[in-house]
Amino acid sequence: MTRVHDMGGRFGGGPINPELNDAPVFTEDWHGRALAVTLAAGFLGQWNIDTSRHARERLSPKDYARFSYYEKWISGLADLLVEKGVLTCEDLSEAGSDDPHPLAARMLKAEAVATALAKGGPADRPSDVPVAFEIGQQVRTAHPAANRKVDGGHTRLPIYASGATGRILRLHGTHVLPDSSAHGLGEAPEPLYAVVFSASELWADPENPRDEVVLDLWQSYLEPA
Repeated sequence: MTRVHDMGGRFGGGPINPELNDAPVFTEDWHGRALAVTLAAGFLGQWNIDTSRHARERLSPKDYARFSYYEKWISGLADLLVEKGVLTCEDLSEAGSDDPHPLAARMLKAEAVATALAKGGPADRPSDVPVAFEIGQQVRTAHPAANRKVDGGHTRLPIYASGATGRILRLHGTHVLPDSSAHGLGEAPEPLYAVVFSASELWADPENPRDEVVLDLWQSYLEPA
C-alpha cells in the first residue's frame, strides 16, 4: 500500500497553476527559515536526504493533506530530530536543557553556507552491480510500486508508473539506492536509468496521448519487457 504522498498522476486533483515568473521565492518569511533549518540540521550528520524525504512521507495522512509544503518540511524535521535523539520533545517545546549540545561543533555556520551548497551532495558511487539494460531497450517497471527491502519503506518508483512499459533513454551511472539508504541499510549503489514512457501507457485517457514522461529509475525497479 502506498502512502498519501504518492499522488502524482492522479485524476481529479484539478489544474496546476504555475506561479508567475516574478513571484517571490518564499511567499512567507518563515518558509525560508524552514528550508534553512532543515538543511542546517542535515549537516549534523545524523541522517541522509533519503531519510529526510521518508520522514515527510511518514506524516499522518490527515496532517499531510492539511499541511502546506513547508509545514510538511518542518514537521518531518521535528520527527527526525526526536527519532534520532538529537532533541527531545521537551527541547522542541522550549522546556529542555540549556547545556551545550554534543553536536554543536558540527553546526553549519552562516559564512560556510554558500560553499556547502555549491558542493552539493552527489549520489553517484562506484558499484560492482553489472548494467542490465541497453539504451533503447524496452523495460517494464515493478508492480506493485513498493520498497522490496522494508515493508512500507521509501521508494522512488511512483505508483502511476508501476507495471508500465517504457524505453531506456540514458544510463546515469551507478547511484545510491534510496530504498536502502533511507533505512540505514547502506548505500547499495546500482545503475540508474532515464526511462521514457508514453502518456498513453501511463493513463487511460491522457489529454495529449503523444506526450512522453521521463523518470529516473533504479535497476531493481525494472525488468525486461
